[in-house]
Amino acid sequence: MLDKIVESSKMVMNCSRYVKIDYEVLDKFIEENEFGEMKHWLSDNPYGLLDFDVSTIINFLLYFEAIDYSFWGEPKWTIETSEGMKDGSDALMYSMIKHVNTCGKVNFGDMELDEFAYILKGNVDIPLLSIRYDTMIDIKKVVDYQMNGDFYNYIKNIRDDRELFELIISKFNRFKDQRIYNGKRVYFYKLAQLLVSDILHIREKLEGIDVDYSHLVGCADYKIPQIMRGLGITKYNEELSNLVDNRQKIGVSSKFEVEIRASVIVVLDYISKRLYNTKTIDINDYFFLASKKVKVKKPYHLTRNTNY
Repeated sequence: MLDKIVESSKMVMNCSRYVKIDYEVLDKFIEENEFGEMKHWLSDNPYGLLDFDVSTIINFLLYFEAIDYSFWGEPKWTIETSEGMKDGSDALMYSMIKHVNTCGKVNFGDMELDEFAYILKGNVDIPLLSIRYDTMIDIKKVVDYQMNGDFYNYIKNIRDDRELFELIISKFNRFKDQRIYNGKRVYFYKLAQLLVSDILHIREKLEGIDVDYSHLVGCADYKIPQIMRGLGITKYNEELSNLVDNRQKIGVSSKFEVEIRASVIVVLDYISKRLYNTKTIDINDYFFLASKKVKVKKPYHLTRNTNY
């Protein structure tokens, strides 16, 4: 399936009308940037995540990354923390870690909707609250009935990204992430890849085991295409530029959305091939971390969905 992600994204970009990759700019970007030893996005131990035992971290990430999507809105969902105001994925992680610290366990699938809403209480309701809650319940059912109540214990002998990825997408339907473009199926699986990457990176770091995450191909979301466009690596035509720049909603599985996401996968694949031994998912994290540090003038595209 991981190979199909790259293949289907290349198919999209070979036909693309709205998004183009500027390979001259991309080549210059590769030449001018020092990639070196790249950092995993969780390596700074956000909100004390890595202070938990490995089992708790992995079980936590299963729930967290299943609902790590679609935070935008007017106003944007925001929470107040001891570290200042937080929004987006940062706010979600902060809220969920705070709950685990308070109750002493990962139990997001055991609560009622009002309790779940309280954990995520902010200035407004988080978008897709009920869908996020239903996802927690569905994941708990799979873990309880098929994994003897412990996701970490069920997957602890898996150290290869392909095997772990296939298990996750076969067991948890909530991680399904596909689109249709010109009548053909396009595969992305952003959250499933992110989960696999984080599990293997963390186990490598905290357990000191050998793992392989070299086959992951990248996470097509909204922040990475935003910075790629801001750098001039990708260019949108006038119609799409007007939609994105004026913060107009773009439909799920529209050609606009699929081409934006496919361009991310193709760019990451191109860079990894140019850099030979550099893992594609590490290049993905390089762009993601850059998106947090670099002020990009262009906005990100707005597509309400449960994949990113």
